[in-house]
Amino acid sequence: MRCCRRPHALVLPALAVLALAAGCSAPGGQVRASGQGAPASTAPAGRNCGHSRTAAGVKVLVMVVHGSVSCPVARQVQQRYASAIASGKVPGNGGAAPVTVLGWVCQGYSTPEVLRTGNTSHCVKHGGEIMAVLPAPNSTASP
Repeated sequence: MRCCRRPHALVLPALAVLALAAGCSAPGGQVRASGQGAPASTAPAGRNCGHSRTAAGVKVLVMVVHGSVSCPVARQVQQRYASAIASGKVPGNGGAAPVTVLGWVCQGYSTPEVLRTGNTSHCVKHGGEIMAVLPAPNSTASP
C-alpha cells in the first residue's frame, strides 16, 4: 500500500504544529501552573473564558486558573501575547522567553510539556494566573 509506507510523513507535520502552538521550546521548569500533570485532554481547574488563538493560529481555551481576573482581560492578554510572538518581539527560540504583556509575565511551554499536559502558555500577575490550553480533541471527529 502506498499510503502506509511512510507513517512519519503524518507525524512530523503534527509535531510542528504543536511546537508552534507552544511558542516553541521554553526551558522546562521555569513556569509551573496549577493544571500541571493533567492529561492533554483535560483543561486545568478554573474558569473557562472561551477561545483564542496562538501565534501559529492554533485554537486554545483561555482559562483563569487563579485570582480574580475578568475573562475579557484574560483573552486580551492571550491575544497580545500571541501577537508579540507572531511579530518577533519575544526573545528566544520561537518566542519561548518570558515577556511582559499588559503587566502580565507570559511564557510558552516546551513541546514535550504541551504534548503531556495540553498547556501552551502561562501568564501571571499579582497572584492572578491565566493559561492557554489545547481544547480536548473532538471524540466524534474522523481520524
